[in-house]
Amino acid sequence: MFKRTRVRIIGAIMAALLMFLLIAIGVIYASSYHEIQTQNKELLEQFNERFELMEATTPPEEDMQQSGPPGRKGYFVFLDDGDDYIDADEYDEDEYSQDGDIAPGTRPGEFDRRDMHAFELSTFYFVALSDSGEVLAIDSGNGDLFDDDDLTEIALDILEDGSEEGKKDGLIYLVDDKDDYTLISFMDNSVVRNNMTTLLKNTFISFGISVVVVFLLALLLSKKIIAPLEENDRRQKQFVSDAGHELKTPLAVMSANCELLSKDIGSNQWLDNIQYENQRMNTLVKDLLDLSRAENGTLQEETVDLSNLVIGESLPFESIAFEQGLLLESDVKDGIVTKGNPTQLKQLTAILIDNAISHSEGGNEVNLSLTSEGKTAHLRVTNSGKEIPSDKQALIFERFYRLDEARTEDGGNHYGLGLAIAKAITQAHGGKIGVECRDGKVTFKADIPVKQ
Repeated sequence: MFKRTRVRIIGAIMAALLMFLLIAIGVIYASSYHEIQTQNKELLEQFNERFELMEATTPPEEDMQQSGPPGRKGYFVFLDDGDDYIDADEYDEDEYSQDGDIAPGTRPGEFDRRDMHAFELSTFYFVALSDSGEVLAIDSGNGDLFDDDDLTEIALDILEDGSEEGKKDGLIYLVDDKDDYTLISFMDNSVVRNNMTTLLKNTFISFGISVVVVFLLALLLSKKIIAPLEENDRRQKQFVSDAGHELKTPLAVMSANCELLSKDIGSNQWLDNIQYENQRMNTLVKDLLDLSRAENGTLQEETVDLSNLVIGESLPFESIAFEQGLLLESDVKDGIVTKGNPTQLKQLTAILIDNAISHSEGGNEVNLSLTSEGKTAHLRVTNSGKEIPSDKQALIFERFYRLDEARTEDGGNHYGLGLAIAKAITQAHGGKIGVECRDGKVTFKADIPVKQ
């Protein structure tokens, strides 16, 4: 029980941590990616704003630098830096990037140092196309990643798609419709992708380390949380065991004295009452000791033919059921063998059958079945009876729990310990016990692992 509770505590802590970290990672990654993409878009917009393509007749003849592809003359990238006209391909960073000058192919503007630094670290490409689709100017850098043909094909695909901005082939792009031509500018996005991949990888490494550390802390904390509960439960069980053993002696003395008085004075109403209550107390003490042994004792296992055991234990109850107008029907599959404590398994079978007979209402049959599926044996006892509310079904297996309107052990020599003992025996054998109510039928189910 406490092991499952500890697992739930650890699970709750880890689930909360995982949810928090995943949300935090998602927010950090999404916000970082969005911020970088926004910054890159702004750089492309600034590039486009300062870009101008001039006709060849404007600059002096000696300063003309053809920028277009071979055979296409008359268009040049214009950089307004005083009176010079400079082609993007002939841009000299040492010469033209001093004192806040701007990149090739752009016009002058107001740059703060951060913008200028980002501009210098960024890699831009562009393709200028006429309205008829003719390539007027192109800059593919040094051609290591994309040559002129590749960049032209990408630009034409973008125009065909009709999108004004986006990402394609590792580049982010922006389409700008100038007065007499269309400019498609590109910015290398591979560095961003690599940085974001590295960020995500490092984040998940940190995430994994955090999960391991918190898991170890959860193990320690859960142990400290459960320790007082385990100690309290241990003392309670010890008290039940000690009290049961201590009560056996005075009850035995009372029973012996009652028998002697009965022989001496004969039948007597008051003596009969003492003997009846003494018998009830003996039953209670026996149940307490059985429960204590089932919960605390070391399970002495041996090979058990579970099929024969269930059949043999059901035989005495046939006459008991008959006296109450019931028929005990058995459907037991042969050859189910396991390892367990035969005494406790007999007690489990007897408790479930006795409980079904005692609380049968509105029917004339009690059905007992034993089947196996895989490595599990399924013991079922079904009778007609009142439906047990779903919120009470788990409680009826707790010690001393009594509920008149539900199916609990009530009256006579029963004290609400039978189902608690059945639960303890089932769990001691590594199994599960439960109850199911359907169509006026109540079925108690005990699933026990088959160990060869």
